[in-house]
Amino acid sequence: MRVQPLLGLAALLAVTSCDVAIGPSYRDESVQIASAAAFDPARYLGRWYEVYRYPNPFQSDCPGAIAEYGLSDTPGVLTVTNICLDANGQPTDTITGTATDEGLGRLSVRLQGVPVAAPYWVLWVDEGYRTAVVGAPNGRVGWILNRDPDIPPDRLAAAREVLDFNGYDLGPLQRSVTP
Repeated sequence: MRVQPLLGLAALLAVTSCDVAIGPSYRDESVQIASAAAFDPARYLGRWYEVYRYPNPFQSDCPGAIAEYGLSDTPGVLTVTNICLDANGQPTDTITGTATDEGLGRLSVRLQGVPVAAPYWVLWVDEGYRTAVVGAPNGRVGWILNRDPDIPPDRLAAAREVLDFNGYDLGPLQRSVTP
């Protein structure tokens, strides 16, 4: 598998974590952002399909993605595997890393080959941990994730409401390719 597009993802996440202006912000930063205070990292483990996302340069060669979270040997740290999907929903790239639980639905993600961790805030997850909304305070990234490629209309509507509540502009939100 090639690794270039997701290494680009890692590099941009590192830069955006320092809040350097790379790519547009899709969020009105005057609106207070809220992460999921009752977030349970153990229930977040497993496979998530990216079903919607905001355009970003580091995923320009990845029309879709899958994220897998697992347990690590270190308490409070999850393993992360991001898989890039091509236009046909087939895997093309993989990058691994870790996500450190900082509490209140806030994770700090460090991907392989990138020396700086990036903020990864779970803004909302439904009660059954089937759909999640993820963003960052600077608004340069945002995703709607689901446990399977097809998201039910009610959970999609709820996820969009969460983005809107947190100051995200819903207009640029794009459907991702799924397997």
